[in-house]
Amino acid sequence: MAVLSNDDSPVYLRLRGTIAAAILRGEFGTGDQLPSVRALAAEHGANPLTVAKAYQSFQDDGYVEVRRGVGMFVLAGAVDRLRAAERADFIAQQWPRICERIDLLGLDVATLLERETA
Repeated sequence: MAVLSNDDSPVYLRLRGTIAAAILRGEFGTGDQLPSVRALAAEHGANPLTVAKAYQSFQDDGYVEVRRGVGMFVLAGAVDRLRAAERADFIAQQWPRICERIDLLGLDVATLLERETA
């Protein structure tokens, strides 16, 4: 399941995307504890059940483990597996739409890349 989502995504996917991006940026590394459900819910003004659903999806995908009574912790290899999943989703789902939009707008890819590096 891809985690980096857009504004049209359900709230739990946006929360999952927020945490996934933090993991990919290195804010949470192997063995680090994720914020509690209540803390993340309060920080984002979300329902704790929605946060729990986002966290459950991380657990289902094998990126975190639950230590009963303690919290959720990032598993070894989670960053690499998460990055690989996001790359695959980007190439399969997002890139074709981006290419279509580039063509529709008559943009030149080389020019776009030059603007990014400037």
